[in-house]
Amino acid sequence: MQKKALVTGGAGFLGSHLCERLLNEGYEVICLDNFFTGQKRNIAHLLGNPYFEVVRHDVTFPYYAEVDEIYNLACPASPVHYQFDPVQTTKTSVHGAINMLGLAKRTKARIMQASTSEVYGDPEVHPQVEGYWGRVNPIGIRSCYDEGKRCAETLFFDYYRQHHVDIKVVRIFNTYGPRMHPSDGRVVSNFIVQALKGENLTIFGEGQQTRSFCYVDDLIEGFVRLMKSREGFPGPVNIGNPGEFTMLELAEKIIKLTGSRSKLVFHPLPQDDPRQRKPDISLAQSELGWNPTIDLEEGLSRTIEYFRQVGLE
Repeated sequence: MQKKALVTGGAGFLGSHLCERLLNEGYEVICLDNFFTGQKRNIAHLLGNPYFEVVRHDVTFPYYAEVDEIYNLACPASPVHYQFDPVQTTKTSVHGAINMLGLAKRTKARIMQASTSEVYGDPEVHPQVEGYWGRVNPIGIRSCYDEGKRCAETLFFDYYRQHHVDIKVVRIFNTYGPRMHPSDGRVVSNFIVQALKGENLTIFGEGQQTRSFCYVDDLIEGFVRLMKSREGFPGPVNIGNPGEFTMLELAEKIIKLTGSRSKLVFHPLPQDDPRQRKPDISLAQSELGWNPTIDLEEGLSRTIEYFRQVGLE
């Protein structure tokens, strides 16, 4: 029997890739999005599929449908977007979690929460393991996202314990790939757009802060494996690529791959910008048999090609 999946934030960068993957696996898919950061062009190629439905809806309001699986991805995920309306960002994480958990409770659907490595804040433990509670500023400019996602995790585990809702929680580390928003302010898209335009690449601080970059196809594979994982394994589980690069290394790779003549310019570090971010993926390896397969150079090449094709308007 054909399964029906609901993907909130389904027209976003990650959501559109997930919708595509689920359709390819024979699911009927409802894509829910308010199009604040999601883009219609991300899902335009799916609109002819009779098993794909798009609904314009904000998850801060209840939504009713009969579904087997729910992937809760709805939330602006880049600092530029989530700081634009921080109150709405918190509401999306918290009210959205309550509404989707209520739907899962009623329909007895399995539900996955797209959480984030931001729950670890500016970490004192490196690499970050799921048992680490984090070091987060509760009143900073990033708190609407960090604390919103932490509260969503709380709600998921309380629904799991109190109402026996079948939950899965994934903590996403930096992900990149085709369909990133050109102006989302994330470092990979920033650098690629600047390099393709021949502009200087903006480095914050001295460029020694590190990030780990996971290609989108690897991440979506992790989502699907987590959703199919054994009952009684709610997570949370880190999904990300443990390869660690400084911002300077990333900038130099992108300049080389684009053939750009861009130079580097340095600006002060933003408030609460983490110095290090790297996942410990031992749990994903042991429970899901998951490992990233696409290295940074190959993933960047595919992403650069996407940006060349869509233009930089």
